[in-house]
Amino acid sequence: MEMTENPYVKQYPELMAGKTILYCHGFGSSGQSGTVERLRIVMPNARVIAPDLPVDPHEAIALLHTICEQEKPDLIIGTSMGGMYTEQLRGFDRICINPALEIAETMRAHGMTGTQQFQNPRQDGVQEFYVDKALVKAYREVSEQRFIGLTPEDEQRVYGLFGDKDDLVDTMDIFCQHYSQATNFHGEHRMDDKSYMHSVVPVIRWIDDKQEHRQRPIIYIGIETMMDAYQKPASSVQKAVRLLIEHYEVFFVAPPPFHGGWTEIAWLDDYINVPAWRHTIFTPRRELLYGDYLIVSPQQGRLEGSLATLLEYGSDTFKTWEDIIEYFSRLGGQ
Repeated sequence: MEMTENPYVKQYPELMAGKTILYCHGFGSSGQSGTVERLRIVMPNARVIAPDLPVDPHEAIALLHTICEQEKPDLIIGTSMGGMYTEQLRGFDRICINPALEIAETMRAHGMTGTQQFQNPRQDGVQEFYVDKALVKAYREVSEQRFIGLTPEDEQRVYGLFGDKDDLVDTMDIFCQHYSQATNFHGEHRMDDKSYMHSVVPVIRWIDDKQEHRQRPIIYIGIETMMDAYQKPASSVQKAVRLLIEHYEVFFVAPPPFHGGWTEIAWLDDYINVPAWRHTIFTPRRELLYGDYLIVSPQQGRLEGSLATLLEYGSDTFKTWEDIIEYFSRLGGQ
């Protein structure tokens, strides 16, 4: 993996390699947004299609349907207004990021009417556009097509990511009435490099693995190994998680909720966030976990008969998370 000049952004040549990704931009943006640049940097061997969407929403959704018919994208990613469009593109794997599912109301509430400036250059060179009542009505008409024709199979192909500091759009409750795969990420309405890498890329990796029927070696991490004496992340543990999820299927192990596991849920949400989503296991019997590696502290006692290779965090061999990072770096994903 080649590191770019940006300290947060890494390249993953194998991620979505040879596949087509369709990106749907937000209101007043274009196919030259910062998100498009991130997609192309992180996945240099994927083909990213990012059209400038027409201002008229009826024209925009028609164009997207045509592109989907012609290109058969392997993944569609949409942000804000583009997330609203993305939800309606049935039959494809999709990620909706802060989708503006009630965009007409959002436009009214935040003064997005009258003369508007495009935030990014567009291929036609147009720099501004005008939003009147008729256009707001058109956005309402298109947004009201959400969830129509949704099937159980299609419901499992859509992921929703919602910034916990988004002060522009708040549609997670609406989304969750129809989709089960939804979570918060640490970030605002517009994603930056950090929130993109920590929140979107793991989901893209899960989708790519599912499409390829790829099974990665499994690592279970006891949550007690991740905390220091002050209940903060142990030194290098967040770095370790970021590196391990690149090559392994990583699960986090906590006591059942009635044994105090709710505290662990909140901790994982605060410090690990999206990588722990749907990857947290609650069990009092860790030795029964079926996988390849199990990272625990010696205080957990002997786990006789464990089905996974035990790594005791804090032992002479694995005193720190840097030792664990070095161990798995030598394994090279095995």
